[in-house]
Amino acid sequence: MEEQLRELLSKRNRSVINGEQLRHSAVLVPLLTIHEAYHILFIRRSQKVEHHKGEISFPGGVCEKDDESFEKTALRESLEEVGIQPQDVVVLGMVDDRATVSTRYRVTPVVGVIPYPYAFRIGADEVDEIIMIPVSQLLDENNGRKETIVRQGKTYTGSVYHYNNYVIWGATARIVKNVLTLWSAALPLADTSSSP
Repeated sequence: MEEQLRELLSKRNRSVINGEQLRHSAVLVPLLTIHEAYHILFIRRSQKVEHHKGEISFPGGVCEKDDESFEKTALRESLEEVGIQPQDVVVLGMVDDRATVSTRYRVTPVVGVIPYPYAFRIGADEVDEIIMIPVSQLLDENNGRKETIVRQGKTYTGSVYHYNNYVIWGATARIVKNVLTLWSAALPLADTSSSP
């Protein structure tokens, strides 16, 4: 599946958001296999961070001057937040930029595969919890529907994903939707390559 995703990511024209008024940031969308099923790793942000307190997101953060690329930002932040060593990530490519509405970030998602089991190390100042959600649950037809939710006095209408007691919305949900669209396109290719 990884090779099919890599191929699709390399062939598509990625949507890039331009705008000096937005702060550039990058996140890692970590894919991993648990009991032969693909999962996506998310984090629940701590109450100590400046923005998006308690929200479900991907490991990532603001681009710094020394970061040579969005990939470097995503890998650096993932190391700081959940202890994923950059050399342990097989980067497949990037999906479309997304913007956060209230905090005005331009988010570049980097898709990568990590090994599992893994000795994660949570950066407690930024992360409260690591959450691993099966891709099959995110692809469920009852998930990702358009909903209106209110968080901290602000109303959001768009795709929302539910898993147990977790709610994924906003820019993270838009990234998930983008990744799942690619995933669905890669599935037939993976089936073809695995057939005798």
